[in-house]
Amino acid sequence: MGWKDALLCSLVALALPIGQVMFKGAAIYSARLEGSVLWRLVQNWPLMGAFAWYGATALLWFYVLTRVPLSAAYIFSLIGSALVPVAAWVIFKEPLSWPMAIGYALMLTGFLVIVTQVRA
Repeated sequence: MGWKDALLCSLVALALPIGQVMFKGAAIYSARLEGSVLWRLVQNWPLMGAFAWYGATALLWFYVLTRVPLSAAYIFSLIGSALVPVAAWVIFKEPLSWPMAIGYALMLTGFLVIVTQVRA
């Protein structure tokens, strides 16, 4: 995998946690709204933004898959998975624990092992 493809995969990996943060923000916003669930969904502009973000991310992912094998591209999702709890901790003050940190460190170690193999 060339550096351009690795960069594209990394962009998708970063876009997914941003979308998760947007969905969490939309859930918080929804709690402030009144009315039925359907009416709150219609009024929830942060949710519409999150859907638009995920739509754009899906288009980028599709483009990545035209260039990179799925098995090589998908490993980058580990980066995004590791960033979600960090973002939740920083933005929403959600708790982090040492077991979580160790688990994500192991995931990122696995990512490095696999990416090194894919590039070889």
